[in-house]
Amino acid sequence: MTSDNSGNCLAWAARDKSGFLSPHTFNRRAVGKDDVSLKITHCGICYADVAYTSGTFGKAIYPVVPGHEIVGIVQEVGSEVQSFKVGDHVGVGAYVNSCRDCEYCNDELEIHCSNGVVFTFNGLDVDGTVTKGGYFSFIVVHKRYCYKIPQDYPLSLAAPLLCAGITVYTPMIRHKMNQPGKSLGVIGLGGLGHLAVKFGKAFGLNVTVFSTSMSKKEEALNLLGADNFVVSSDNEQMKALDKSLDFIIDTASGDHPFDPYMSILKTAGILVLVGAPSEIKLAPLNLILGMRTLTGSVTGGTKQTQEMLDFCGAHKIYPEVEVIPIQYANEALERLIKKDVKYRFVIDIENSLN
Repeated sequence: MTSDNSGNCLAWAARDKSGFLSPHTFNRRAVGKDDVSLKITHCGICYADVAYTSGTFGKAIYPVVPGHEIVGIVQEVGSEVQSFKVGDHVGVGAYVNSCRDCEYCNDELEIHCSNGVVFTFNGLDVDGTVTKGGYFSFIVVHKRYCYKIPQDYPLSLAAPLLCAGITVYTPMIRHKMNQPGKSLGVIGLGGLGHLAVKFGKAFGLNVTVFSTSMSKKEEALNLLGADNFVVSSDNEQMKALDKSLDFIIDTASGDHPFDPYMSILKTAGILVLVGAPSEIKLAPLNLILGMRTLTGSVTGGTKQTQEMLDFCGAHKIYPEVEVIPIQYANEALERLIKKDVKYRFVIDIENSLN
């Protein structure tokens, strides 16, 4: 049994490479037997929203409705859905489908699907239409790619966890950065970086923040709870940390040197890159002599995403957000480009998209 939710469904979309967003109406696909339909209440703003609406992350299929940090309330479920019910608080992240049959899907690492994951927007949906993201009144998603938000967790705060949160949580778990007493460095203090700090403290780590801006020191230490703050351009401060850290999470997307950070790692230390600089340059001896690892990571699989949400609920880990109406989305994207946000924009879809 399916339901047809087609009609004048409100959204904000970019129509060309200017990336400028404006109101639009679309249809969503019908609710199938394995689907969940949710009324979107909030959607976080990620840099991917800038990159895909402007076409800088490959070909954009206009009109593009961005947004892949989606939270809302279940309105309807398909006949085969047992794990969700009407009224549940749920989230949707960066992808909405995969082959569900390859080795990675079978290991619940669907983002690495051998046959290609389907992204939440600017991808190809099961009905042949282009996927549209969370700057939208509602969304229909296969049950596998929906996540339960802890019932008492504020929906406006849950949104950034669906991309920024899981993007840093995944490599922290994979590389065992959850060992109390170990030391973690966090490069960059934006949407991803501030959550890496919060996770690090929840795991019992000694956390050092690296930033190019001294202006972030007070918030890094007092608001986010970091133990140390280092201005990365200060060579003396950097040299004083030689071979002192077990792990580093690098969230910076601007080009930056890697050798100074590799030198800060202990023997067998690990640096995980989750930002996207245009190139990586480093001296091979910085890897070889210290038996160090430089690796990358992207968002996580479905199982780990649910674990991360449950962990945040249990440990009261809340992103720092600036809630905005949809009418402010273009200004917010401009501010995001300028790194003028502390620390994640979240659109109040429920109360402004009308």
